[in-house]
Amino acid sequence: MNKNGSLYISLIALVASAAAVFMSVQNSSKAVDVETVLKNNPKLVIDAMQNYEQIAREEALAQAQKVLEDNIEAINNDPNTPVIGNPEGTINLVEFFDFSCGYCHKVYPALKNIIAKNPNVKVMAKSLAFVSPVSDYAARAALAAGEQGKYAEMYTALFETQGRLTEESVNAAAEKIGLDMEKYKADINSEKVKSAMNGFNELAGKINVNGVPSLILNGKLLQTIDENEIQRKINEVK
Repeated sequence: MNKNGSLYISLIALVASAAAVFMSVQNSSKAVDVETVLKNNPKLVIDAMQNYEQIAREEALAQAQKVLEDNIEAINNDPNTPVIGNPEGTINLVEFFDFSCGYCHKVYPALKNIIAKNPNVKVMAKSLAFVSPVSDYAARAALAAGEQGKYAEMYTALFETQGRLTEESVNAAAEKIGLDMEKYKADINSEKVKSAMNGFNELAGKINVNGVPSLILNGKLLQTIDENEIQRKINEVK
């Protein structure tokens, strides 16, 4: 919404509030003007602005949902997106995340439990590189592990690595899960892996993913990273 639109709604809200006051005093013989009403009833302005903010929030959510719907194929059915959990799951839970993100590390145990408790949930992992210089390396390393059928193992190993990630600790995680290190190092810099990362970044830009973690359940953005709330939303879908 642009500034002119915002001002228009604000004015409409103020006029509506003032009109309500006029209705309440319409039987009075004393003339009342808008300026006097607002000066004597400043809460009208607060109420009007709160009403405007609620309208703006609802419009923003509606616009965001429309963008998700327009890009639902890329969100749910991108062949380059690794799957954690049941690849045949009928409920789609997409995670945009960064291996260096503190909040992503906090939501990791919740998603781990969600996967364990819900075999019909298909979790798709779209890694971004928002937070630190090593984020891109870690994301490509996990995708390289996926080329050996071990994306989920690498995802787990990186999120369970203690301390800040470095290229050395990422490579140590790769060795720990038993990857062919020669192939792994070649795949990290492969065009396939780079293309997958570019695809995640382009999609994030299209659907306005401006922070991580961001979770999308069956095409709807979840406004939470709380396990109980995520589970409640999944139950609603079921």
